[in-house]
Amino acid sequence: MSAEVLTTISPTTNEPILTRNGISDVELGLLPKAATDAFRSWRTTPLADRQIIVKKALTLLATKTDDLALELTVQMGRPIAYTGKEITTAIKRAEYLLKISDEALKDTEGEPEAGFKRFIRKVPVGPVLIIFAWNYPYLILVNSLIPALLAGNSVILKPSPQTPTVPEQIAKVFGEAGLPPGVIQVFHSGSPTTIESIVRSPEVSAICFTGSVAGGLAVQKAAADRVVSVGLELGGNDPAYVRGDVDVRWAAEEIVDGAVFNSGQSCCSIERVYVDEKIHDEFVEAVRDVLKGYRLGDPLDKATHLGPVVSKRSKEAIEAHIKDALDKGAKDATPENETFSNRYTKGNFVAPSLLTGVDHSMAVMKDETFGPVIPVMKVKSDEEAIGLMNDSEFGLTASIWSKDTNKAYELSEQVEAGTVFVNRCDFPSPDLAWTGWKNSGKGVTLSRFGFEQFVRLKSFHIKDYPQ
Repeated sequence: MSAEVLTTISPTTNEPILTRNGISDVELGLLPKAATDAFRSWRTTPLADRQIIVKKALTLLATKTDDLALELTVQMGRPIAYTGKEITTAIKRAEYLLKISDEALKDTEGEPEAGFKRFIRKVPVGPVLIIFAWNYPYLILVNSLIPALLAGNSVILKPSPQTPTVPEQIAKVFGEAGLPPGVIQVFHSGSPTTIESIVRSPEVSAICFTGSVAGGLAVQKAAADRVVSVGLELGGNDPAYVRGDVDVRWAAEEIVDGAVFNSGQSCCSIERVYVDEKIHDEFVEAVRDVLKGYRLGDPLDKATHLGPVVSKRSKEAIEAHIKDALDKGAKDATPENETFSNRYTKGNFVAPSLLTGVDHSMAVMKDETFGPVIPVMKVKSDEEAIGLMNDSEFGLTASIWSKDTNKAYELSEQVEAGTVFVNRCDFPSPDLAWTGWKNSGKGVTLSRFGFEQFVRLKSFHIKDYPQ
């Protein structure tokens, strides 16, 4: 008998749309053991055969793009015009990881010496627990799932209760592609006690968590009495700095997209904007003009740019940040837009907000808002901008916008973040390491470095037998 029933609430209507049974205590005890049994066989499967299965699974996944996109829109509220892109991008990301897997997992030869052979082999760690978030569930999942499987590990997937069908769909296509039973297992839970229990399981050899700082710290604490790898991708309060030499209209369009896409529900969305005082007013007007063209509304309408945020609790938290800023002297510069008006009696709709006159006493500039809010702060110099960008407990991404790319690059070296963009934002390239600094996390996904948390090194020293 299940310990809990998990209900997925529609962000659009705030009505129940799905239920899943949480894992029982008995099932929880069996899960890591089954993953260990599957690992013993899967680890001996040649890499070439693993690659064939992964490639076939990705091909099958592509045939389901429209259906999966609709599921995402219904479950987490992103407009249907954009959810399909997550599926296709996740597939492309996985294909890149597949392409580099031979190089990433190959042996490292030692120094040549007559009569000796020495090399380092990368061997799989064992069952991997992947706990992942709802906001970009397919993209987040492939970051860990693909290298873990290619390296020869079994995986246990724990999704957000908001998007329960994602790992189910993944497990199904991999099964159809020929993945042996038990190599991917899925369980549902909303219980911190249950998650703590499986994190503590001695059979779990690596843990990947994507979510809030509080959630990540709880996972790390639960694992603290074991020697086990814990990778954390946590929150962000990602800054953008707009220098005075930019094309203001172009910069405004890019910044707005980076701040409010997915209703700002991205760990790497732009959450605070610093603008050279010489172009501040012009930039604000350009942002206002851009926002006039955005449409908030029904996420199933292909003309909609922004749907609801994920939950009532999230809506309340975003609105509290906006109120805090206004109470402390910020100005609401949001333009008139018929679709932004407060006419939604159901759902968690939050209109984009443009705030000026902000400073670092306000929550929108210090905490993760995770919503469609664009706070703009005037700065006098590059030095002031960099100092303010670094005045944060987070360090996931940052962006600098300038015609002088050499200067922007020079400034980017001073920014305390795992990824710094120049003249773009919110684009995790699969060939570059994705990692957080400070409270934004630890560990690496993507690129060849993304394979490292799923292998351990084994050195071989072989000496010829004396003649």
